[in-house]
Amino acid sequence: MKTNLLDFTLPQLTDHFAAMGEKPFRATQVMRWMHQMGTDDFSAMTDLAKTLRAKLEACAEVRVPQLMTGQASTDGTRKWLLDVGTGNGVETVFIPEDDRGTLCVSSQVGCALECTFCSTGRQGFNRNLSTAEIIGQLWWANKSMGVTPKNERVISNVVMMGMGEPLANYDNVVAAMQIMLDDHGYGLSRRRVTLSTSGLVPALDRLREDCPVALAVSLHAPNDALRDQIVPINKKYPLRELLAACERYLQRAPRDFVTFEYVMLDGVNDTPEHARQLLALVKAVPCKFNLIPFNPFPNSGYARSSAGAIRTFREILQEAGYVVTVRKTRGDDIDAACGQLAGKVEDKTRRAVRWLSDAAPE
Repeated sequence: MKTNLLDFTLPQLTDHFAAMGEKPFRATQVMRWMHQMGTDDFSAMTDLAKTLRAKLEACAEVRVPQLMTGQASTDGTRKWLLDVGTGNGVETVFIPEDDRGTLCVSSQVGCALECTFCSTGRQGFNRNLSTAEIIGQLWWANKSMGVTPKNERVISNVVMMGMGEPLANYDNVVAAMQIMLDDHGYGLSRRRVTLSTSGLVPALDRLREDCPVALAVSLHAPNDALRDQIVPINKKYPLRELLAACERYLQRAPRDFVTFEYVMLDGVNDTPEHARQLLALVKAVPCKFNLIPFNPFPNSGYARSSAGAIRTFREILQEAGYVVTVRKTRGDDIDAACGQLAGKVEDKTRRAVRWLSDAAPE
């Protein structure tokens, strides 16, 4: 079986080339061809010796997930369903803004966690994505939008906020982010790569040492009792431990704050008292808040908070001196909004069947 070179960071690719008897600069050349030029054909890598091109053709490949379907929203958002084999597909979303273009990247087929308000979590879980399948989403999106080093960069930011919990696929996610940050890869700054986690504390401490990027934490509740219900990983890593890990992370982070994401669920977590509890909870952690109006999906059991409830919640936080944004819903007409990514998951957990059974009328 041929080796997929997209699985390698530059140091790993250099070691691989050394084992082939090739000089380190050859790895740098191939890295640039793959990631900066979007080339998957070794014969097109014209500054490589013909003998090396022939050697690579025989034993290596540049293989990215293939397109299953693509959709475009009326607001310019684009969503792609990419084939990762054995009946599975993951979704990747591009969100254009006036001052940036953000790609939302998936890390797992489905999700091993069971956040109750998330469509991805309802699909169950199949497996972790490889490094090539993660970085291949950025490779594919650049290629599909005609991006080359000579063009203005369309994708300026990457967020690990797609399908899956990134820190549950630690090694492959870190390797993919290192490729994103590498000057011979995509050359993104640490401030422009954001990882969103539901709160796997030991992995968060590892990330602080290995690859500190901008951090977003899916908080969604101001107390343990409520968070235990809607973000079950909280039972293992309760809020006190999670907030302490956030404080430690900021010692190495490229931004001097954590973004706390908070999905607004009608009658569940959106009252003024919840807002006041939230202020008391985070008082020791430099942070800003991103309030996310719930994006509905079939049989979710939740409704979006009213505009008035969101406004009141935001004002309470702002009056305490915090920066608060309300995430603009983008791509909901193609189910590309936050919490709506479902992909195509051959569920090994039977969670999807259980959710449907629980939702069925008696």
